[in-house]
Amino acid sequence: MRYLLVEDNRELAEAVVNRLCLDGHAVDHAATLAEAEDWLAATGYDLILLDVMLPDGDGRDFLARSRARIETPVIMLTARSQVSDRVGALDQGADDYIPTPFDFEELEARCRAVLRRRGGSARNEITLGEAVFDPMAGTLRHGDISVELRNREIRLLEIFARHTGQILSKGQLMDRLFSFDADVTENAIEVYVGRLRRRIDGMGVRIETVRGLGYRMET
Repeated sequence: MRYLLVEDNRELAEAVVNRLCLDGHAVDHAATLAEAEDWLAATGYDLILLDVMLPDGDGRDFLARSRARIETPVIMLTARSQVSDRVGALDQGADDYIPTPFDFEELEARCRAVLRRRGGSARNEITLGEAVFDPMAGTLRHGDISVELRNREIRLLEIFARHTGQILSKGQLMDRLFSFDADVTENAIEVYVGRLRRRIDGMGVRIETVRGLGYRMET
């Protein structure tokens, strides 16, 4: 998943970014609403974590304006915990609301729940050929065998699993796997795809190379 974190508290922002990156997600950080606008103009996101009080405005107003042009799910982060604040944020388009300080496990669980709802499913599991993949738990099962995946492999498989039959370019895969400040090249995608192919070999699903265009997962 690719996240945009809009938070002006540097210490909190670093903690959230580090935690999500450990799970294999790509995270871009904006300290102001103006920076958030720049990030959103540059790429798409799977989820936005948005603070309410920012140096250049109110996150709720930003959310209300943005809802007319983006459908990305949004979780509001704020120290305000009154019912009226939560109701107001939800009515303005937020998908969830979590007061600070929060437990990181709860934040991760709420992110998973929002993404499941947006995906139209109450369950995490995805059937891939003869295997069952749970991107949230990071598990891949083939019969009685459980295949161990590294974080980046989990996220790459999730991207393919949610776009089965579609051609994805190396640039698109880089955009979903790495944040903008990551020092990587397209060769890294080749390495990860090669590793993932070995993991799913014999499971009734494969990743094809479409010459000159990218990769496509077929079952």
